Amino acid sequence: MRLLRPLTLTCLLLWGALAGHPGHAAPARQAGSGGLPTAVAAALQRAKVPQDALSAVVLPVQGADARLAWHGEVMRNPASVMKLVTTYAALELLGPAYTWQTPVYVQGTLHDGTLKGQVYIRGQGDPKLVVERLWLMLRRLQGQGVRHIEGDIVLDRSAFSIAARDPGDFDDEPWRPYNVAPDALLVNFNALTLNFIPDVAAGIARIAFEPPLVHLQIPGSVPLAPEQAACGDWRAGLQADFSQTGRIVLAGSYPSACGERRWSAAPADPQGFAARAIEGMWRALGGTLTGVVRDGQVPDQLQPVFSSTSPTLAEVIRDINKYSNNVMAQQVLLTLGREQTGTGTLQSARTVLDDWWRAHGGASAELVMDNGAGLSREGRVGAWALARLLQQAWASPVMPELLASLPIIGVDGTLKRSQGRAHGAAHLKTGSLRDAAALAGYVQGASGRRYVLVALVNSPNAVAARPALDALVDWVWADR
Repeated sequence: MRLLRPLTLTCLLLWGALAGHPGHAAPARQAGSGGLPTAVAAALQRAKVPQDALSAVVLPVQGADARLAWHGEVMRNPASVMKLVTTYAALELLGPAYTWQTPVYVQGTLHDGTLKGQVYIRGQGDPKLVVERLWLMLRRLQGQGVRHIEGDIVLDRSAFSIAARDPGDFDDEPWRPYNVAPDALLVNFNALTLNFIPDVAAGIARIAFEPPLVHLQIPGSVPLAPEQAACGDWRAGLQADFSQTGRIVLAGSYPSACGERRWSAAPADPQGFAARAIEGMWRALGGTLTGVVRDGQVPDQLQPVFSSTSPTLAEVIRDINKYSNNVMAQQVLLTLGREQTGTGTLQSARTVLDDWWRAHGGASAELVMDNGAGLSREGRVGAWALARLLQQAWASPVMPELLASLPIIGVDGTLKRSQGRAHGAAHLKTGSLRDAAALAGYVQGASGRRYVLVALVNSPNAVAARPALDALVDWVWADR
């Protein structure tokens, strides 16, 4: 026994050292089949999703010992949870108060409200140049005395260099706003919002839309569906066709039971959207234009007359993470490349992000970054690597801004409808693709202790695993 004691002590010390290492942390409170919490294992079984399709890591926000470690080293597609990496990197590299500038230039002679020359607008990646801000920008131009332009409005989009792509490449649904490509001059997310307003007496639903695009044919109304028709899938009932350039066809009807509804869609010809929106808004404000709105570059030495300033990065990432806005995340990633290297390309942005990732202790092999939004079949990350990053984020000066950007379970964003027991106690980014479901962020347990949670499911039936992820959140919360 005296001979065995030193060996026993050595084994215990070795086990303790391994338990404290992130790659070998000893899970605690694991119950049920295979070490997963019982409710999680049962939910996966009901969903017909294999347990090995799940990676799950639960860590205290401070400390190395895991409450749960399940296939944490497996590289998986995190879907929109990838936005956590992009937005955290942006907060640290650009700063929460970073803003985008969209300068406006006037070239020529101005007399009595008429400009004989050109107006230039230089896009620099603003993710939130929405309708209201476009209106303000053009009103500000009119405040400079420009009412009539005898020349062109020239759009400079050279800040980003992006290969053209078919917006339908990802899932054959090019009109979905989540498929919009990034653009140095992104106007209203390149999306049109249709507003359907029932008029029962007239038997129609009137249609209003914004921004006011020129060269767009769209019906002013559609017939109402039979009176007894339920709201249901009202979009499908409209039989919309967005595939024709300059024309939207609505061949169906609209149920009056829906009341007033809004529908955002990305019409055909995304490259022409900004030009049509800017000309349409300019004319809606009473301005005239004898030339055209076209692409070009601002001449050297020309100075801006003013600049439109975006909301701060801290505000922008709230939209990105709470509502999982893909194109805004891509705008932020390209901005990282442009600000850090002078070149707004995906290649430069990925290089910046890889350097940042490695500076935070991650290995390049632990992260496969595609477009920064997670709208990708190629993006990959390990649950352990992401959990370690979120631990570091908790200790970062930008933690409050990152945390405030995450959906609160049962309260807002993509988790507003969640019915879990952890109502209001978890800030978690969600991710969903046809074969991926994910959650990552922070959970405050009933004991008051806080935890990092990362859960990634990759399976053809991943969407059915959502109840298992909800059960995991409840298990982390119930930590008494």
